Amino acid sequence: MSQQRTTIAGGMETSFGFREVEDGEKQDRVDEVFHKVAGRYDLMNDLMSAGLHRVWKDALVSWLNPPRRAGWTVLDVAGGTGDIAFRIVEASGGNAFATVLDINGSMLDVGRERAIKRRLDASTEFVEANAEDLPFADESFDAYTIAFGIRNVPHIDVALSEAYRVLKPGGRFLCLEFSEVDMPLLDRAYEAWSFQAIPRIGQIVAGDGESYSYLVESIRKFPNQADFAAMITRAGFDRVTFRNFSGGIAALHSGWKL
Repeated sequence: MSQQRTTIAGGMETSFGFREVEDGEKQDRVDEVFHKVAGRYDLMNDLMSAGLHRVWKDALVSWLNPPRRAGWTVLDVAGGTGDIAFRIVEASGGNAFATVLDINGSMLDVGRERAIKRRLDASTEFVEANAEDLPFADESFDAYTIAFGIRNVPHIDVALSEAYRVLKPGGRFLCLEFSEVDMPLLDRAYEAWSFQAIPRIGQIVAGDGESYSYLVESIRKFPNQADFAAMITRAGFDRVTFRNFSGGIAALHSGWKL
Protein backbone atom coordinates (compact mmCIF):
# COMPACT_ATOMS: atom_id res chain seq x y z
CA MET A 1 0.00 0.00 0.00
CA SER A 2 1.35 3.39 -0.98
CA GLN A 3 2.39 5.65 1.87
CA GLN A 4 3.16 8.61 -0.36
CA ARG A 5 1.38 11.89 0.23
CA THR A 6 -1.59 12.65 -1.95
CA THR A 7 -1.33 15.73 -4.17
CA ILE A 8 -3.48 18.40 -5.74
CA ALA A 9 -4.57 15.69 -8.19
CA GLY A 10 -6.49 13.98 -5.37
CA GLY A 11 -6.39 10.70 -3.51
CA MET A 12 -7.63 11.53 -0.01
CA GLU A 13 -11.19 10.58 -1.00
CA THR A 14 -10.23 6.88 -1.12
CA SER A 15 -7.47 6.94 1.50
CA PHE A 16 -8.39 5.70 4.96
CA GLY A 17 -4.95 6.07 6.44
CA PHE A 18 -2.71 3.73 4.46
CA ARG A 19 -5.65 1.59 3.34
CA GLU A 20 -7.50 2.18 0.11
CA VAL A 21 -11.30 2.16 0.37
CA GLU A 22 -14.10 2.70 -2.09
CA ASP A 23 -15.16 6.25 -2.89
CA GLY A 24 -18.09 6.86 -0.54
CA GLU A 25 -16.83 4.47 2.15
CA LYS A 26 -14.34 6.73 3.91
CA GLN A 27 -16.83 9.05 5.63
CA ASP A 28 -18.52 6.28 7.61
CA ARG A 29 -15.17 4.88 8.69
CA VAL A 30 -13.94 8.29 9.83
CA ASP A 31 -17.20 8.92 11.67
CA GLU A 32 -16.74 5.66 13.56
CA VAL A 33 -13.24 6.71 14.61
CA PHE A 34 -14.45 9.99 16.10
CA HIS A 35 -17.38 8.38 17.91
CA LYS A 36 -14.75 6.26 19.66
CA VAL A 37 -12.32 9.04 20.56
CA ALA A 38 -14.70 11.97 21.25
CA GLY A 39 -14.49 11.82 25.04
CA ARG A 40 -10.68 11.86 25.07
CA TYR A 41 -10.07 13.85 21.89
CA ASP A 42 -8.59 16.99 23.43
CA LEU A 43 -6.55 15.02 25.94
CA MET A 44 -5.10 12.95 23.11
CA ASN A 45 -4.30 16.11 21.15
CA ASP A 46 -2.23 17.19 24.15
CA LEU A 47 -0.40 13.88 24.21
CA MET A 48 0.04 13.65 20.42
CA SER A 49 1.49 17.14 20.11
CA ALA A 50 3.11 17.47 23.57
CA GLY A 51 0.67 20.32 24.19
CA LEU A 52 1.79 22.27 21.12
CA HIS A 53 -1.66 22.12 19.52
CA ARG A 54 -2.74 24.76 22.03
CA VAL A 55 0.02 27.13 20.89
CA TRP A 56 -0.82 26.50 17.23
CA LYS A 57 -4.54 27.12 17.83
CA ASP A 58 -3.76 30.36 19.64
CA ALA A 59 -1.65 31.36 16.62
CA LEU A 60 -4.61 30.69 14.34
CA VAL A 61 -6.84 32.96 16.40
CA SER A 62 -4.13 35.62 16.55
CA TRP A 63 -3.75 35.59 12.76
CA LEU A 64 -7.53 35.71 12.34
CA ASN A 65 -7.68 38.66 14.75
CA PRO A 66 -11.48 38.64 15.23
CA PRO A 67 -12.89 42.15 15.62
CA ARG A 68 -14.49 43.31 18.84
CA ARG A 69 -17.81 44.20 17.25
CA ALA A 70 -21.22 42.59 17.39
CA GLY A 71 -22.51 40.84 14.31
CA TRP A 72 -19.20 39.28 13.20
CA THR A 73 -19.65 35.57 12.52
CA VAL A 74 -17.35 32.59 12.11
CA LEU A 75 -18.01 29.05 10.95
CA ASP A 76 -15.68 26.53 12.60
CA VAL A 77 -15.84 23.27 10.68
CA ALA A 78 -14.89 19.88 12.13
CA GLY A 79 -14.60 21.67 15.46
CA GLY A 80 -17.06 19.63 17.47
CA THR A 81 -15.45 20.05 20.90
CA GLY A 82 -15.49 23.84 20.52
CA ASP A 83 -11.77 24.35 21.07
CA ILE A 84 -11.28 26.89 18.27
CA ALA A 85 -14.71 28.51 18.52
CA PHE A 86 -14.32 29.28 22.22
CA ARG A 87 -10.93 30.88 21.61
CA ILE A 88 -12.36 33.08 18.85
CA VAL A 89 -15.34 34.24 20.90
CA GLU A 90 -13.11 35.07 23.86
CA ALA A 91 -10.59 36.90 21.63
CA SER A 92 -13.44 39.05 20.29
CA GLY A 93 -14.41 40.10 23.81
CA GLY A 94 -17.55 38.01 23.55
CA ASN A 95 -18.80 39.90 20.50
CA ALA A 96 -18.29 37.23 17.83
CA PHE A 97 -20.84 34.51 17.19
CA ALA A 98 -19.42 31.09 16.33
CA THR A 99 -21.21 28.30 14.53
CA VAL A 100 -19.50 24.97 15.20
CA LEU A 101 -20.16 22.38 12.51
CA ASP A 102 -19.19 18.73 12.75
CA ILE A 103 -20.42 15.57 11.06
CA ASN A 104 -19.98 13.66 14.31
CA GLY A 105 -22.69 13.96 16.96
CA SER A 106 -20.49 12.60 19.74
CA MET A 107 -17.95 15.37 19.22
CA LEU A 108 -20.72 17.98 19.19
CA ASP A 109 -22.12 16.64 22.47
CA VAL A 110 -18.73 17.27 24.07
CA GLY A 111 -18.69 20.81 22.66
CA ARG A 112 -22.19 21.68 23.87
CA GLU A 113 -21.36 20.56 27.40
CA ARG A 114 -18.16 22.57 27.37
CA ALA A 115 -19.95 25.68 26.06
CA ILE A 116 -22.41 25.56 28.95
CA LYS A 117 -19.65 25.07 31.52
CA ARG A 118 -17.72 28.03 30.08
CA ARG A 119 -20.88 30.15 29.80
CA LEU A 120 -20.36 30.56 26.07
CA ASP A 121 -23.56 28.83 24.97
CA ALA A 122 -25.17 32.17 24.03
CA SER A 123 -22.27 32.94 21.69
CA THR A 124 -22.04 29.53 20.02
CA GLU A 125 -24.27 27.10 18.20
CA PHE A 126 -23.56 23.50 17.25
CA VAL A 127 -24.68 22.03 13.94
CA GLU A 128 -24.38 18.42 12.81
CA ALA A 129 -23.68 18.46 9.08
CA ASN A 130 -21.18 17.56 6.38
CA ALA A 131 -18.34 19.90 5.36
CA GLU A 132 -18.98 18.88 1.76
CA ASP A 133 -22.62 20.08 1.91
CA LEU A 134 -22.92 23.04 4.26
CA PRO A 135 -26.53 23.86 5.27
CA PHE A 136 -26.04 27.63 4.97
CA ALA A 137 -26.86 30.27 2.39
CA ASP A 138 -24.22 31.84 0.18
CA GLU A 139 -22.16 34.61 1.79
CA SER A 140 -23.26 33.84 5.37
CA PHE A 141 -20.00 34.14 7.36
CA ASP A 142 -17.14 36.56 7.88
CA ALA A 143 -14.63 33.77 8.52
CA TYR A 144 -14.27 30.02 8.08
CA THR A 145 -11.86 28.04 10.26
CA ILE A 146 -10.97 24.38 10.36
CA ALA A 147 -8.31 22.82 12.60
CA PHE A 148 -7.03 19.26 12.23
CA GLY A 149 -10.17 18.30 10.35
CA ILE A 150 -9.72 18.82 6.63
CA ARG A 151 -7.63 15.67 6.17
CA ASN A 152 -10.61 13.63 7.41
CA VAL A 153 -12.91 15.07 4.74
CA PRO A 154 -13.09 12.64 1.79
CA HIS A 155 -13.50 15.23 -0.98
CA ILE A 156 -11.31 18.12 0.12
CA ASP A 157 -11.90 20.06 -3.11
CA VAL A 158 -15.65 20.01 -2.47
CA ALA A 159 -15.20 21.19 1.12
CA LEU A 160 -12.98 24.06 -0.05
CA SER A 161 -15.57 25.10 -2.64
CA GLU A 162 -18.23 25.06 0.06
CA ALA A 163 -16.00 27.19 2.29
CA TYR A 164 -15.67 29.73 -0.51
CA ARG A 165 -19.42 29.72 -1.15
CA VAL A 166 -20.53 30.47 2.41
CA LEU A 167 -17.98 33.24 3.02
CA LYS A 168 -18.94 36.84 2.51
CA PRO A 169 -16.89 38.92 0.06
CA GLY A 170 -13.78 39.89 2.01
CA GLY A 171 -14.14 36.79 4.17
CA ARG A 172 -11.17 34.84 5.53
CA PHE A 173 -10.36 31.13 5.31
CA LEU A 174 -7.93 29.64 7.82
CA CYS A 175 -6.94 25.99 8.02
CA LEU A 176 -4.62 24.49 10.64
CA GLU A 177 -3.44 20.99 9.82
CA PHE A 178 -0.60 18.59 10.43
CA SER A 179 1.73 18.82 7.46
CA GLU A 180 5.14 17.86 6.08
CA VAL A 181 8.16 18.29 8.34
CA ASP A 182 10.91 20.22 6.54
CA MET A 183 13.79 19.43 8.91
CA PRO A 184 15.48 16.04 8.22
CA LEU A 185 16.47 15.11 11.79
CA LEU A 186 13.14 16.29 13.20
CA ASP A 187 11.40 14.38 10.42
CA ARG A 188 12.88 11.06 11.58
CA ALA A 189 12.16 11.69 15.25
CA TYR A 190 8.60 12.80 14.51
CA GLU A 191 7.99 9.77 12.29
CA ALA A 192 9.16 7.41 15.03
CA TRP A 193 7.04 9.19 17.64
CA SER A 194 3.97 9.17 15.40
CA PHE A 195 3.99 5.56 14.28
CA GLN A 196 5.44 3.87 17.34
CA ALA A 197 4.35 5.91 20.35
CA ILE A 198 1.02 7.53 19.51
CA PRO A 199 -0.99 4.33 18.81
CA ARG A 200 0.36 2.85 22.05
CA ILE A 201 -0.60 5.97 23.99
CA GLY A 202 -4.03 5.86 22.36
CA GLN A 203 -4.47 2.28 23.52
CA ILE A 204 -3.46 3.14 27.08
CA VAL A 205 -5.33 6.45 27.45
CA ALA A 206 -8.35 5.98 25.23
CA GLY A 207 -8.42 2.19 24.97
CA ASP A 208 -8.19 2.46 21.21
CA GLY A 209 -4.86 2.19 19.44
CA GLU A 210 -6.39 1.44 16.04
CA SER A 211 -8.14 4.80 15.74
CA TYR A 212 -4.91 6.61 16.51
CA SER A 213 -3.06 4.55 13.93
CA TYR A 214 -5.55 5.90 11.39
CA LEU A 215 -5.07 9.48 12.61
CA VAL A 216 -1.28 9.19 12.26
CA GLU A 217 -1.53 7.60 8.83
CA SER A 218 -3.97 10.26 7.62
CA ILE A 219 -1.40 12.93 8.53
CA ARG A 220 1.20 11.17 6.43
CA LYS A 221 -1.15 10.96 3.42
CA PHE A 222 -2.31 14.60 3.50
CA PRO A 223 -0.94 16.89 0.74
CA ASN A 224 2.14 18.92 1.65
CA GLN A 225 2.02 22.67 2.25
CA ALA A 226 2.50 23.77 -1.36
CA ASP A 227 0.02 21.28 -2.81
CA PHE A 228 -2.63 22.20 -0.25
CA ALA A 229 -2.07 25.91 -0.96
CA ALA A 230 -2.63 25.15 -4.65
CA MET A 231 -5.91 23.39 -3.79
CA ILE A 232 -7.09 26.44 -1.84
CA THR A 233 -6.22 28.69 -4.77
CA ARG A 234 -8.05 26.37 -7.17
CA ALA A 235 -11.17 26.75 -5.01
CA GLY A 236 -11.17 30.48 -5.79
CA PHE A 237 -9.32 32.01 -2.86
CA ASP A 238 -6.84 34.86 -3.28
CA ARG A 239 -3.70 35.85 -1.37
CA VAL A 240 -3.15 32.23 -0.28
CA THR A 241 -0.23 31.86 2.10
CA PHE A 242 0.87 29.49 4.84
CA ARG A 243 2.99 29.48 7.97
CA ASN A 244 4.86 26.46 9.29
CA PHE A 245 4.87 25.64 12.97
CA SER A 246 7.44 23.48 14.76
CA GLY A 247 9.46 22.71 11.65
CA GLY A 248 6.41 21.91 9.55
CA ILE A 249 4.76 19.44 11.95
CA ALA A 250 1.75 21.71 11.51
CA ALA A 251 0.96 24.43 8.98
CA LEU A 252 -1.58 27.23 8.99
CA HIS A 253 -3.00 28.15 5.57
CA SER A 254 -4.80 31.41 4.89
CA GLY A 255 -6.90 32.60 1.96
CA TRP A 256 -9.31 35.44 1.21
CA LYS A 257 -12.53 35.65 -0.75
CA LEU A 258 -11.94 38.86 -2.69
